[in-house]
Amino acid sequence: MIEPKHELSVRRQCEVLRLARSGVYRATPVADEDLALCKELDQLHLEFPAFGSRKLSRLLKAEGRPVNRKRVQRLMRAMGIEALAPKPSTSEAAPEHTKFPYLLRHLEIVRPNQVWASDITYISTRQGHCYLVAVMDWYTRRVLSWRISNTMDSRFCIEAVAEAIAKFGAPEIFNTDQGAQFTDGDFTSPLLGKGVKVSMDGRGRFMDNIFVERLWRSVKCEEVYLNDYRDVADARAGIGTYLHKYNCKRPHQTLGFQTPEAFYEFEMDKLALKAA
Repeated sequence: MIEPKHELSVRRQCEVLRLARSGVYRATPVADEDLALCKELDQLHLEFPAFGSRKLSRLLKAEGRPVNRKRVQRLMRAMGIEALAPKPSTSEAAPEHTKFPYLLRHLEIVRPNQVWASDITYISTRQGHCYLVAVMDWYTRRVLSWRISNTMDSRFCIEAVAEAIAKFGAPEIFNTDQGAQFTDGDFTSPLLGKGVKVSMDGRGRFMDNIFVERLWRSVKCEEVYLNDYRDVADARAGIGTYLHKYNCKRPHQTLGFQTPEAFYEFEMDKLALKAA
């Protein structure tokens, strides 16, 4: 989408496309050492989500990695991760985009398609990094759709939501964080046009979208960290296989040891019988 050699500057292209420059992936070679360090950072961030660059750099040094804080900060920006803790609003991600209030506080979620949630996470491969977005039904934990992209623009998020709605209908509420991909009008307008209420987490409040965070922990600990993906295509194949297993074969204790897919279908059948 962004063309570095275009007559328009990257800054102007981002303005026209309403993309945050901080989220634009520059397709430059990534050093093997940086790739290995990104993988370690990702694992540490999953284990210590409230740690920022200062503490993460200290952990890496304790493990024998002679890295300075500036390098850790640079890699964290490229990975799209930050300390998940309440803090002042210092984000530069598309401040002109509309932010929506958080609607799930004290809300009792009791049925499928009442609330959907979405988030993006970092995935490492030998040839560089990419990003995974998933759309999840909050009540049943079913992953309704997902996409992998090597850019952080909103397009792959829009495609994932469009697929989920085409397959399962529109939810009552759609919850995300305040990332530029989700506040983009191209992302929110189709939802609002279908009567969906858009909800957004408070900045730095990862607990507001806790079920997607738990999904990322499962995906990474049970699939990503156990494999060494060659490239984006390899990551897409491996994660696709895992998410099918997550939906259709992996029992969840909170669902009475049913799978998300079985629980979703059962609950939807109950709603259909009540409506008949």
